[in-house]
Amino acid sequence: MDVIAKLRLSDRIPSAPPSPHESRATAFLRPAVFGGSDGLVSNLALVMGVAGASSNNQAIVVAGIAGLLAGAFSMAVGEYISVRSQHELFDAQRRLQQQQLVDDEPGERAILERIYRERGFSDDEAQAIVDTLFATPERALDSMMRDEVGLDPRAIGGPWAAAGSSFAAFVSGAVIPLLPFLLLTGTAALLGSVGISLIALFLLGIGVSRLTGRPPLVCGFRQMALGGTAAIVTFVIGQAIGSVL
Repeated sequence: MDVIAKLRLSDRIPSAPPSPHESRATAFLRPAVFGGSDGLVSNLALVMGVAGASSNNQAIVVAGIAGLLAGAFSMAVGEYISVRSQHELFDAQRRLQQQQLVDDEPGERAILERIYRERGFSDDEAQAIVDTLFATPERALDSMMRDEVGLDPRAIGGPWAAAGSSFAAFVSGAVIPLLPFLLLTGTAALLGSVGISLIALFLLGIGVSRLTGRPPLVCGFRQMALGGTAAIVTFVIGQAIGSVL
């Protein structure tokens, strides 16, 4: 096997196939699971806190809707700024790296050769790899960005996609504890909210297990216990505040 084929197998050249460790399904599942979990836990805690302080169903619904919207927009704006900033950083570093290739190509070649030697390639193999990469300026620049600077645009994603997915995921989680209060009142709404939220938390924990490789039941019960604890604590605090006001 020649040295370039070996390099492709180690997923160092952009034309190499995507790593099986990060499928498209997994990349979609991660923000959906964690965004949904954030929305569910935060709005469950908010709704329980208000329910502990007041039995007014309208006040609970208004607070729940406000929490849903505030959290969703906060998540979306935060994700947009984060991903956009990563793109701007990448563009700035790419311009700098492009200028460095123009000013000192031999020095940049030496840096890349050293990187490949540190990864276990021989001197001749490292030189052959760099010769192949530098035969195409764009590939050389991409390799320097990925291997020297440590930035890869494939791992960043789009800012609008990140904002939209975070918004949708948060809303999908935050609406769950609110639904019973839209349909019922009093104790039935309170118990219904807790019940469906705990079920949703358990299912989200199973989703987390798909990402972490941990036992599904362990993750499910852990997620349910943590979310339930947050609900109990905020409900008790709400009761204490309500008794004072």
